[in-house]
Amino acid sequence: MEGRNIGSVLITTGAVIGVLGVMVLIAMMAFMGVGVPGFIAGLIILAVFVIPLVAIGVVLRNRGQADVAKFEQSQKQRQLYEMVQTRGKLTIADAVFELSSTSEQVKEWIYSLVGLGVFNGYINWDDGILYSAEAANLRDLSECKRCGGKVSLAGKGVSVCEYCGTEYFLS
Repeated sequence: MEGRNIGSVLITTGAVIGVLGVMVLIAMMAFMGVGVPGFIAGLIILAVFVIPLVAIGVVLRNRGQADVAKFEQSQKQRQLYEMVQTRGKLTIADAVFELSSTSEQVKEWIYSLVGLGVFNGYINWDDGILYSAEAANLRDLSECKRCGGKVSLAGKGVSVCEYCGTEYFLS
């Protein structure tokens, strides 16, 4: 957030210096007899100062905005994790509503939490309910808690029921 503010200050400063510099050059042409070559030389000197200020300001502001977006996403992930942990189960619809997001974002955040090794639980996407569970209860799981089907490893930290598609997240 700090980079965004510094970037905005640099852009504003560059713009003010540029406008004032052009005004001074115009005044010098009108009242001091500076010719076109002197005006162009003045513009070049002015550009040497203004362009880097504005360019650095744009870069800092853009990086700051990206940092803010990442921070907001991590806050939403933390909220999702806390919601599931405190309630024991959470519907995807409730998560979407409470986090002001989409079901795809919630799904992405769930997989991210699993990938970070933070979340243990399971979900059946058809039912749209996410369950928190102790990792010890899921590590040796061979039978689906929902339908009794065979559960097999589907990826890093993820097992899936071969019958109903319920996914179990292990960390």
